[in-house]
Amino acid sequence: MSSKTFRSRTRRLAVLLVSVSFLPFAAHVASAQQAGSSTRRTVPVAGQAAQAPAKKAPSGAARRRSRARTRAIAAARALAEAKTPHFRVDEKGEVVPDVRAAAAIVYDPATGEVLWEENAQDQRSIASITKVMTAVVFLETATDLSEVVTVLRDDTRRASTTYLKTSDKVRLEDLLHLLLIPSDNAAARALARLSPLGYKGFIERMSEKALELGLTTTTYSDPSGLDSNNVSSAFDMARLIAFAGEDELIGPIMRKAEYSFQTANKRPRAVSVRSTNEILRSGDVEVRGGKTGFITKAGYCLATLLKLPEGGPSLAVVVLGATSSIGRFWEARHLLSWLEAKTRVLSLSTPATLPQ
Repeated sequence: MSSKTFRSRTRRLAVLLVSVSFLPFAAHVASAQQAGSSTRRTVPVAGQAAQAPAKKAPSGAARRRSRARTRAIAAARALAEAKTPHFRVDEKGEVVPDVRAAAAIVYDPATGEVLWEENAQDQRSIASITKVMTAVVFLETATDLSEVVTVLRDDTRRASTTYLKTSDKVRLEDLLHLLLIPSDNAAARALARLSPLGYKGFIERMSEKALELGLTTTTYSDPSGLDSNNVSSAFDMARLIAFAGEDELIGPIMRKAEYSFQTANKRPRAVSVRSTNEILRSGDVEVRGGKTGFITKAGYCLATLLKLPEGGPSLAVVVLGATSSIGRFWEARHLLSWLEAKTRVLSLSTPATLPQ
């Protein structure tokens, strides 16, 4: 065999061996590629670690549970903070309440004495505390609270908080309860509209009545309190809630924790509401009257008439511009508790009169 022929056969054998040795690797790659296209898994390459499978996203139910837990924790923290009274030392060196609100007052309507105050004369937006004056002015001319009236679209449009529907037929008495218990804005508009004074005349009368009652920092622009131009002071609102709380019609309504009625529609609709006054609902303090309020500019507000225990007097407590809804109620409680404690200390430090 010639050397030329030998070299040719050797080359053909080498090519054959390479081809045969490559077949298993090629088949492995083809199989892996086919598997990858069907399962979308990446074939590890020599020298590289396999990628970890992606974590499964939480379900919608799990996300909702997580959000609910987060809200519950935040609410518990806010409640614990609100329940903790804050104090400071005033310019006289006395320990006094340090309220988390823009203004507050404790006022004795029987004597006209301000028992404690902070920024009580500052004029501020009062939100739905407005509705106390709405009730006062409406009852000046109301003659038949059993009269059935119809709710109009203008009453319910963008009312924010309302239990009424356009074309509902309700008694004036029901409108008053909706006004003062759940703070219904459509009820406030309807009462102003139905007044013999007319809507605009009604609002003008609200401001006039404030002056008659000596509320010099108080003016009104709408009957519901949605308008931030309804302004007053903690001092004025303390005097107003004391006046309304003792009214024979308004007071009993403000002392109701719940109220239910049926509309007089062709197909009557049941309506049940509860008071926005958390102190009244809790029952831990006797409430003689009260009204809450909130809009962004006003903050969380409360004007309430609370009776001291053991036959004590009724005191007006007003908190304006509190930092949270629950906070306004606890600030009122803290003020009352501080005053009770201070009164006890003063009574113990006063020497008893000995008989002659």
